[in-house]
Amino acid sequence: MPAPSPGPAPSPGPAQVPGAVQVPGPGAAQVPGSAPFPGPGAVQVSGPGAAQAPHPAADRPHLAPAPAPAPAPAAAGPRSVERALELLDLVADAGRPLGAKALARELGCALSTVYHLAGPLLARGHLVRTAEGYAPGPRVPALHRAHLRHHGLGAPTGDLLGRLRRATGAEAYHTAYRDGLITVVDTTAPVTDTAHPFTPGPEARAHATAHGKALLAALPRARRRRYLAAHGMARFTERTITGAERFEAEMATVRGQGYAVSVGEADLAHACLAVALPDRGDGIVHALSVSLPTADLARRQGAVRAALARAVPDFPALPES
Repeated sequence: MPAPSPGPAPSPGPAQVPGAVQVPGPGAAQVPGSAPFPGPGAVQVSGPGAAQAPHPAADRPHLAPAPAPAPAPAAAGPRSVERALELLDLVADAGRPLGAKALARELGCALSTVYHLAGPLLARGHLVRTAEGYAPGPRVPALHRAHLRHHGLGAPTGDLLGRLRRATGAEAYHTAYRDGLITVVDTTAPVTDTAHPFTPGPEARAHATAHGKALLAALPRARRRRYLAAHGMARFTERTITGAERFEAEMATVRGQGYAVSVGEADLAHACLAVALPDRGDGIVHALSVSLPTADLARRQGAVRAALARAVPDFPALPES
């Protein structure tokens, strides 16, 4: 019988180097009794006293996994303080309590940021949380009283404003210029009267108000121009003066007659009269003013001007140090 023909020759495997480490390829059969293959990328070393081969990435730094990026730091420092004060101003200027979502929209921030900023303000009493939202807290009037006390104003100024209101039948105000800012310091108008045009706090319409004109007219021209350049001369009504030359002419009129008048320039429904006070030596320019309906100005202007003139000498002097 003819000899059977041999089957196909097996494909030659990789050359076996004595002492080489055997690494099964993908899909290799598991030899019974052998240890399971540790997984892709691992090197199996066998034999007594065999040295452990290093991981391929150990001496190739470019293959090492990149460290996870550090989390962005939370808002802190001066910017965080500025945002908290901005939140407090929004609540103070609102006509009613503001919810967290409304504050987030106004601030342009996340809702969680509002809660983060409001936390310390609530803890210190600058804010309170009501059913409607956030409102000014009990610490706010205490700060206002401290401001008046530190500047030697306090109760005497409040009494003077009360007398001025009784004499004129109109709301009275104390305003001041200091370090480039004009502020309504105190008023006889109820804090709940949100329809009233002038409330305590920074005055953004100084060029259109009698108290702002009286204060600016008392400044040197260069300082006045710096103030107007910084704060602008926005138009609030068709009567608002927005040109620099015309405003300088108005300043000359104020200095010449000794008082300032604004008729519907900041608010068409209101007119106001103001007088600047003599220098107290504290680096602050002060003014007293009265506001009344525009329709009543012609009839009551003489009496209001006389009441303001009588009030000037009664403004409290700077306390002795």
